[in-house]
Amino acid sequence: MTEDVIRTDNLTKHYGNVHAVEHVSLQVKKGEIYGFLGLNGAGKTTTIRMLLGMIRPTSGSAFLWGKKAGPDSTDLWEKVGYMVETPSSYPELSVWENLEIMRRLRGIPDKKTVEAIIDRLRLNAYRDIHAEHLSLGNTQRLGLAKALLHSPELLILDEPANGLDPAGIVEIRELFKDLTVHHGVTILISSHILGEVSKFVTRIGIIHEGCMVQEIPADQLEHLLHKRLMVNARDTEAARLQLISDGYLVNQSENGNLEVTGKEATDHPEHIARILVQAGFPPTLLKVEEEDLESYFLRTTGAGT
Repeated sequence: MTEDVIRTDNLTKHYGNVHAVEHVSLQVKKGEIYGFLGLNGAGKTTTIRMLLGMIRPTSGSAFLWGKKAGPDSTDLWEKVGYMVETPSSYPELSVWENLEIMRRLRGIPDKKTVEAIIDRLRLNAYRDIHAEHLSLGNTQRLGLAKALLHSPELLILDEPANGLDPAGIVEIRELFKDLTVHHGVTILISSHILGEVSKFVTRIGIIHEGCMVQEIPADQLEHLLHKRLMVNARDTEAARLQLISDGYLVNQSENGNLEVTGKEATDHPEHIARILVQAGFPPTLLKVEEEDLESYFLRTTGAGT
């Protein structure tokens, strides 16, 4: 049986009348990359702070490796690397000095660890730059370097892609894949950058207004996303009527294209092409479009209405 590295049971946090997190139950198994997704203010950071024992839940419990997490769970934190919101650092010290301090605080005996993590996070060019002069993206890299310095078994990362450029996001994505596949690290990532996270997580949990809306394996996501076949022709109205007469569901989009829905149309666009060609209305556009994760999220949560 696969071990639950993280488990929460009805985790709840209220601040007076504000219900920041409401009865959130989730499980993250060993070796998973769990995408904890939601809009800003959905309750992601509050949940992570309770997982890390930074704040006490109003009710419910959080467990790491089956042990209840709390401020006194010092044995657990030795196996956890984390980054919550904006990574903290000593602004007047260099990247190397910040990491050297963390090495000593962590009790890591190998002095080469700092150089290795600087190289791994591609911070070589900024080794002697004071933290206060780093860009947001490189501040994030420094935060990740601190989280990874002691080779943790579990990474809990709050918005780790903030400030990274597209190339940096790809690098971090490949790093996370390597950590899970080759080192057995378990990762929980919170994010509102939905499309990017969907490319590498193994399971997705969607939180909205403090409540867990849905948990799904990432490989099942494509079966839940809406698809449509976009069609156009020189005589759009005639093409529309022809497809309707052949039993297809057709709507007209705002830009004038035809939207043909249904599995038959999206799985076999060549059938649509043949029908229109034989009817004398050859298509000038024939393209299957799939709903992206962000659109799915908005539809699932109702946040876009």
